[in-house]
Amino acid sequence: MANQTFAELEGEMAELLESFIVESTEIFDKLGPDLLELETNTENAELHNRIFRAVHTIKGTSSFLGIEQVTELAHNFEDVLNKIRRKELQVTQERMDVMFLAFDNLKELLARVEQRNSEPMDLVEIIGQLQLIAANKPLNNLVVQSAPAVEVPLVDAVAEEEAADADQDHDESDVVLIEDHTKENPVVAEKTKQTDAPSPSAPTNQSAQTQAKASDTTIRVEVARLDELMNLVGELVLGRNRLSQINFRMNESFEGNPITRDLADTSSQVDLITTELQMAVMKTRMVPIAKVFNKLPRLVRDLSRELAREIDLQIYGEETELDKSIIEAINDPLVHILRNSADHGIESPEDRVKAGKSAKGTVIVKAENEGNHIVISIQDDGKGIDTEKIKNKAIEKGLITAVQAAEMSKREALNIIFAPGFSMAAKVTNVSGRGVGMDVVKTNIAKLKGIVDIESEIGVGSKFIIKLPLTLAIIQGLLVQTSAETIAIPLNSVLEVVRVRKEEIETIHGYEVIRLRDTVLPLARMGSIFAMDYEMKSSEWQYIVVVGLAEERLGIAVDSLLGQREVVIKSLGDYLGTIPGIAGSTILGDGKVIMIIDVGQFMQMARTKTQSHSSFSIVEEEGSLAQAN
Repeated sequence: MANQTFAELEGEMAELLESFIVESTEIFDKLGPDLLELETNTENAELHNRIFRAVHTIKGTSSFLGIEQVTELAHNFEDVLNKIRRKELQVTQERMDVMFLAFDNLKELLARVEQRNSEPMDLVEIIGQLQLIAANKPLNNLVVQSAPAVEVPLVDAVAEEEAADADQDHDESDVVLIEDHTKENPVVAEKTKQTDAPSPSAPTNQSAQTQAKASDTTIRVEVARLDELMNLVGELVLGRNRLSQINFRMNESFEGNPITRDLADTSSQVDLITTELQMAVMKTRMVPIAKVFNKLPRLVRDLSRELAREIDLQIYGEETELDKSIIEAINDPLVHILRNSADHGIESPEDRVKAGKSAKGTVIVKAENEGNHIVISIQDDGKGIDTEKIKNKAIEKGLITAVQAAEMSKREALNIIFAPGFSMAAKVTNVSGRGVGMDVVKTNIAKLKGIVDIESEIGVGSKFIIKLPLTLAIIQGLLVQTSAETIAIPLNSVLEVVRVRKEEIETIHGYEVIRLRDTVLPLARMGSIFAMDYEMKSSEWQYIVVVGLAEERLGIAVDSLLGQREVVIKSLGDYLGTIPGIAGSTILGDGKVIMIIDVGQFMQMARTKTQSHSSFSIVEEEGSLAQAN
């Protein structure tokens, strides 16, 4: 079977190919960190065998399926690893460069298999380099270049970790036996690997029992089925809200009626079961963030080589779990921030020594749960961010005016680095200088309904903080009424709700503001932002919902507060498409459809509307309101 027949595979062979893709992805997730460890731990025999077994498995299964290029590359890679574990070759940095390149090419080939792409890759150079290493010959004119960047899809269900760990317990003789057995009858080897019964080369009964236990307690499920299940749970939540509304009205109208009590009991039970079911379904979609974090050490290793800097990467909280859809989208922002820390944050060893620091810089990546959110931080001990230099660069590029720069707080100045086209790099390199990296960070995180914040001190370092919701499907919302419309504001963006007298609302350059403790808070009315018809209520009091994005604050003036609800976010559909400032819609218990605002976009729309008429910004000194007036 060759690559060109991928699209023609049916039945059992198609299932074997899918199993190969999933299994290989799991192997690559472990192989990358193991190769990094091999570079610094060159004498660990167990590590040598583990890496050899991984590549050997890829070679054997791809050979059985007839995936010739994967087999050929893995075979030559295996030859090198075999000689390293037999102490016939020494691990050097130059040889590790070639092995990393071979690893990248294997991932690219796997991606092509998954896409059913039969176009062959040019492997002549990398195979030639592997053969030179195996022959213990010098590598002449080696140009280390990464293979095309490929996002290997994350595993769609629970990985059989116990089976993988058991397989790593094989000793060298077992690997040889398996290799000989595969050559004699690859079909038998494949079937043996898929059954619970131990093969003749199984190392121990305990290992075989562990594998059988893992295969009995896990099952792979397509993500599409989980998405469908999540949608059904969303509909169930809407039904529960509707039932709760009916129960409330029945209690108001027929209090004390036995049927009303039965309805209340049933509503309470449905509420409890729906909540538990919702949490259970959410957990089936959760994936450890280690799936993303495991790619970062390799990135730092390559950046250290390219930038001639020493960087110690420390990772914490890999076990923290996120919804799969968020995990897939968070990779790019993390990569861009890490590249920024390595290029702009960490100084050269010479500069660090002059500044009284150790020659090796440190970057700490941490993930932790905080309520219904996950917080990811990337902190470096580099030179920090000079806000004055940022302002000057922004003025030079025409992103802001000198007047705006003079009025900016430190937090606002730091946020300039997220502006499209902004870069502090003196020249364009492979790492930075194009002005697109940090813009991508803010855009992607905003799509995930998250926020990103920056803390920095010159000479001490910088810290990027990303706050994301655990799931995007069902959220807590604050229902408000304004201009006779009911609107939901995501509760994770609401900082506080205040009530002020209408005479306390003042204006600066025609725009409303209030004094909130020691700050001047700009106000926005939904009717004005969304161009709705609205009338000022004659009430003496005005409710203000204070929302925040990073350190930016905005007060949303509303007529009344309707309470907190759990809402299911529904898209607006193809007919309405994307509406600026609107994240989606939801259905209330009484069947009414309401809009859910996108706080980030709403704040941007309010800021744009303000800046188009004036240079007003939040002023933090006491008494500034009177001066501005």
